[in-house]
Amino acid sequence: MSIDPSGPMNYVDEDATSGSGDDVNMLDGHNKRQSVTPSSSGRRKRNRKTAGDAIVEAMLEIAAASKMRAAAIAKNEERFSISKCIKVLDEMQDTSASMDDFDLELDQMELVAAAAGYYYYNSITKQPQRCISPSGSGFLTQVLEGHDDVCREMFRMDKHVFHKLSDTLRQRAMLRDTSGVMIEEQLAIFLNIVGHNERNRVIQERFQHSGETISRHFNNVLKAIKSLSREFLQPPQLSTPQEILSSNRFYPYFKDCIGVIDSMHIPAHVPAKDQSQFRNKKGLLSQNVLAACTFDLQFIFVYPGWEGSVADSRVLRAVLDDPDQNFPHIPEGKYYLVDMDYSNMEGFIAPYLGVRYHLHEYRGANKLPRNAKELFNHRHSCLRNVIQRSFNVLKTRFPILKLAPQYAFHIQRDIVIAACVLHNYIRREERDDWLFTTVDGEAEEELHYFNDQFDMQLTSSMQEQIASSLRESIATAMWNDFINKWDAW
Repeated sequence: MSIDPSGPMNYVDEDATSGSGDDVNMLDGHNKRQSVTPSSSGRRKRNRKTAGDAIVEAMLEIAAASKMRAAAIAKNEERFSISKCIKVLDEMQDTSASMDDFDLELDQMELVAAAAGYYYYNSITKQPQRCISPSGSGFLTQVLEGHDDVCREMFRMDKHVFHKLSDTLRQRAMLRDTSGVMIEEQLAIFLNIVGHNERNRVIQERFQHSGETISRHFNNVLKAIKSLSREFLQPPQLSTPQEILSSNRFYPYFKDCIGVIDSMHIPAHVPAKDQSQFRNKKGLLSQNVLAACTFDLQFIFVYPGWEGSVADSRVLRAVLDDPDQNFPHIPEGKYYLVDMDYSNMEGFIAPYLGVRYHLHEYRGANKLPRNAKELFNHRHSCLRNVIQRSFNVLKTRFPILKLAPQYAFHIQRDIVIAACVLHNYIRREERDDWLFTTVDGEAEEELHYFNDQFDMQLTSSMQEQIASSLRESIATAMWNDFINKWDAW
């Protein structure tokens, strides 16, 4: 670095684009200054007024042209914080001081100028808040420090589950904190979108970030959560599920059943040229998603992306014929329950065709099973209903699955997978989650209803048999007495 003692002092920035806190900015003093002889320690004495003018000039230059450099220095707070820089600046500009000269290291001078510029830039560009709701990390803090119900509503999970998930993503380096958005806020942005089907503009307002920032973090979190699918979408246990083992209605009859398979239709947003293929039986645009789940309401396998017009049985056959889909191997003797849209074949047990099946068909007086096939279909339906409860929890937690989000179709597919991963993650971390508790309670009520109905019908039948038996015994006794008297005559 060369210094011209006859003119203003110029410190040339050798790499102005690096953004490093060690870069050198230009300081231009306006007043004539005395020549300075460097000391052995590398310090230079400067007139206090000249130093003050230089800092003001640097402050304006940095505010106009060096925002990135100032931000980089601001990030290095442990070394020299902004507040400390401003304090030094105030001390230097204190006209009541009696010092005529002020010794200051060159690198410290640069830090003071950069911090002052950063402070000045923020002061002139700060925009007034457009809403009274907390913004950015303030919104996140309010949710995480507020009532538990607020966190469940906004982030669709309990606080400790949210923190555990954030820590997992951080520890595994699946996401990283940025200078403006921590991992917790990135996850909150994603959960707000999928948990409320919010548009980008709404999330911009809520978190006070640009549309590009919102979109970038949404896609990063989506990718990170999808990458957990191999860990959280696991094959089922081969032992008899506890839900079957503990019920005399299902055990030992379904002791070899390991899960349930069905499809769900998710509204899809597709180009006009593809809409005929995605129009389902109801005339709506949808993607057909094949899913398998355990009796613990956890998903085993998810295969999204098929056109809504494709039959469920064809999707299952395509999965079984394609080893790349990694459908869990079905051991000999084990099987999944499927509904009437699938074929009854090895590994997949369907109900009897042409026989009452759905639960509502067995509700009401004298509508309980009347033969072996109806009894099988009724209990098959009761057991298979677990996957409908899983779908209900999934769509209630993530309403984005109820409406067609205007993303590219591959993003729509990935959202389904990510939602199932989060569903399983929450089930494992918090069994008393409010949505799971709700559907578990409904299942218990359903079970008690049919048990009560069966007991009532059985009791009535037994009473009829007792009465008939009593009537028969009375009639027999009367007849025998009559015959005996007749013979005596």
